[in-house]
Amino acid sequence: MTLNKAMMVLALSLAGTAATAAPGSSFVDFSNGAQGWEGMQPLNGVGGSGIDTNMGNGAPALHTVMENFGISFSNSTNQSYLGDYGKLGSVTIGLDVVANSIRYFGQEVSRNMVVELRDYGNTPQGMPYTSVWYNLGTIDATKGWQHLSVTIGDTTSTAMPTGWGGYGSSDDAAGPGLPPGRSFADVLAGVDELVFTTYVPGYMYGFTDFDVAVDNISVSAVPEPSTYAMMFGGLGLVGWMKRRKSRAGSAA
Repeated sequence: MTLNKAMMVLALSLAGTAATAAPGSSFVDFSNGAQGWEGMQPLNGVGGSGIDTNMGNGAPALHTVMENFGISFSNSTNQSYLGDYGKLGSVTIGLDVVANSIRYFGQEVSRNMVVELRDYGNTPQGMPYTSVWYNLGTIDATKGWQHLSVTIGDTTSTAMPTGWGGYGSSDDAAGPGLPPGRSFADVLAGVDELVFTTYVPGYMYGFTDFDVAVDNISVSAVPEPSTYAMMFGGLGLVGWMKRRKSRAGSAA
């Protein structure tokens, strides 16, 4: 086998490994449209959501201006963000977000930004969905653009990871949580909607004026150590083959 052919085979092998290590990895910066992402529409008909070409963090952004109890940015149609997260093994979910203003009774306030993965199947009667959610951090008018993200180390874990919460139980006294018989892995195996929202399960809110935008939303599978080892090992093999060819040429 010639050096060039060996390098080509190795490159194809590594490309295939990377692809299988990160199925469904996706990214949107809104330069090619919404790609299934949408913001909320106001209750009073004033304001709304749409792509703003003037204020993105390096690209257009999905911008919401409205008065409401809270706001959400969601995707329930683009399969790149939906389906069986268990196949990803480990995954990082993130976005860039800016709060130009969040005003409650005329005062600037902060709100939590939550990522929520919703499953509309196997939901108890009377509940809209079952979900798992994580508080990414606070947003307010003092922070400017910021990147918020969370990494799920094992998407097949039945136990709820530290910092995560559940929703879907019909037991009001117990507070928000997963319904009986549902686990973290169960929800991640059938994600029907991915949402970034200021609505934290279990909390009540009053009418608030929002001017918030999001950009650079990503779902990225995290390669396992074996994948890294193969990639770096392959690069080392290519380097060794180049050196061997160079020495052989010198000897000739």
